[in-house]
Amino acid sequence: MADIVEIKLAPEHINDLDYITTLLVKKVKGFQGGDWYILRKSIDARKKNPFYLLRIQLGKREERISFKTSIRSKSVHGAKPIHIIGAGPAGYFAALECIHLGRKPIVYDRGKDVQRRRRDLKAIQQDHTVNPHSNYCFGEGGAGTYSDGKLYTRSHKRGKIETVLQILHDHGAQEDILMDAHPHIGSNKLPKIIAELRESILQAGGEVHFDAFVTDIEIVDGSVQSIRLEEGAQIPVDDLVLATGHSARDIFYLLNNKGIRIEAKDFALGIRIEHPQDFVDLRQYNISPRPENLPAAPYRLNTQVDDQGVFSFCMCPGGLIVPAATSPGELVVNGMSLSKRDSPFANSGLVTSVSVDELNKEGYTGVFACLDFQKEIEQGLFAYGDGSQKIPAQRVQDFVQGVISADLPKSSYIPGMYSAPLHDLLPDFIYKRLRQGIIDFDAKMKHYLHPEAIVVGVESRTSSPIRIPRDRETCQHPQVNGLFPCGEGAGYAGGILSACMDGMRVARAVAQIVI
Repeated sequence: MADIVEIKLAPEHINDLDYITTLLVKKVKGFQGGDWYILRKSIDARKKNPFYLLRIQLGKREERISFKTSIRSKSVHGAKPIHIIGAGPAGYFAALECIHLGRKPIVYDRGKDVQRRRRDLKAIQQDHTVNPHSNYCFGEGGAGTYSDGKLYTRSHKRGKIETVLQILHDHGAQEDILMDAHPHIGSNKLPKIIAELRESILQAGGEVHFDAFVTDIEIVDGSVQSIRLEEGAQIPVDDLVLATGHSARDIFYLLNNKGIRIEAKDFALGIRIEHPQDFVDLRQYNISPRPENLPAAPYRLNTQVDDQGVFSFCMCPGGLIVPAATSPGELVVNGMSLSKRDSPFANSGLVTSVSVDELNKEGYTGVFACLDFQKEIEQGLFAYGDGSQKIPAQRVQDFVQGVISADLPKSSYIPGMYSAPLHDLLPDFIYKRLRQGIIDFDAKMKHYLHPEAIVVGVESRTSSPIRIPRDRETCQHPQVNGLFPCGEGAGYAGGILSACMDGMRVARAVAQIVI
């Protein structure tokens, strides 16, 4: 009798366990019914009638001790500390791995815990006020906490994805993330999971400090000696993990001012495009309306224009566009979805690769070439507006034609929009690539140039425009003993899962464990 079986299932039967058991009895010789569980679940929508494809393990699931129980049962109260700057996925998973290895993690975050952070997000949405320490990028959980919670990565070389997913599940994430081809938690559920991760760190004897903005790193004779907080406290440090995220520009400036090597890094920049979700469902599932047991449909598109990639990024089915500025005087957008993904809108970043070499040719030079370009566009769009977090917008058809939209359709973006010539506000080489990319996407996904679709700007925080170099094996900065760059902010991750895995990898390196 086969132990692992694949079956196809119509959407209306996906939650009918008795029906699935009946299919297994018919399909597997010798199986008379009994225990089974799903290893992987995906949707095949290539034909007219989409179906679920289930990979099923026959028999009982092996019992195991949860990571949550295992972590909380340990004690690192008196162990040698590892100091971590940043309470995002890289920082928290580095802390959890420290506990596993018998080291005491002490985490500092410039922002607030997930609950108090909500008030600052509300202030951005309703009052157009940006708190530079607590926003959609900064605060407990990092940028991913209130920006969708998609758990998909191509970075399988960094570690075991299954371990990260299991840790999240053990701390409250739904079981579906262990089996879904494209797992998703949702911005309404992630905060509670993040708080549970913090509780595990604290119960084992680790420390987590909020409103702890690091303003200086003291380095003596090529080794980290201490960190200084904005409040004035100076804290002795031997091992320091930098997990500050892709938007912590102050850290980049701090390192550069101290003569610590950082490097300009290729990234991507563009706009965010929003369609009616029912249009995306129709195009992806070939049926309308979408059956009840099919989730809001995603899409992924890419093309090459002038030898540079143009691609969809952080696609949020049934989602919302949110303001992601980290400082007053700039406009940045991102996307998110709640767990049910039940918004009538679908949005996605629509970005193009931006290389260091081409920016050098445009007059942007030095280690801050990409960061300066990023800032200039964000601040330029803000200066064009009325001083609020209202964003410039354009119907996608008008964007392609290069004309201002006479009016705008409804949108998920709460602070508001206004009609603006994004085709002129973006650098010409960026606009031309995005324009051609949209035309190419329309050929791949019929009516992508939808009359009710809009584009808004700017989608600029796709990844860090800076890389902080580190040794491949030790993960230590080549100039500074005890300094361990980590995660998205250092240029070694791109999303929640890869950041988690990089945090664990760096923690193992700090603890001098062979990877």
